[in-house]
Amino acid sequence: MSREMAVAADVIVRYKGKILLVKRGIEPYKGRLCFPGGGHEKWERIEETAKREVKEETGLDVELKEILGVYSDPERDPRGNTLSVVFIADSNTDKARAGDDAVDLIWIEPGKINIDELAFDHGKILKHYLQWLEKRGTFWSSKD
Repeated sequence: MSREMAVAADVIVRYKGKILLVKRGIEPYKGRLCFPGGGHEKWERIEETAKREVKEETGLDVELKEILGVYSDPERDPRGNTLSVVFIADSNTDKARAGDDAVDLIWIEPGKINIDELAFDHGKILKHYLQWLEKRGTFWSSKD
């Protein structure tokens, strides 16, 4: 399917050393885990997209802390070329609930996640987050 580049936000939500993953209820990658996130609407700032998508998928209000990076590999989303700004955010609670296109969610320690089982390029994003925890920095699609 061909389309112009879409813009999205994905969010690594943190609470007491764990991060939040959602289980997708729709294709692509139905049943797989990923970070909460989704498409940017033309009337909002990208940081508003990030907060809105987390709220819709998890019910949480989060505080954005950092930008991990920008991911724009044309192959990252089978629906078409999608650029995503990935944020790191904090939650003040773990009382999340699955909503929107998420059917379940899990709080998990980042080091216990099987990178190969994540949807989209979220395995690469998780790898970058683990590196970020050690030495901070900014990441992007072509960075290993």
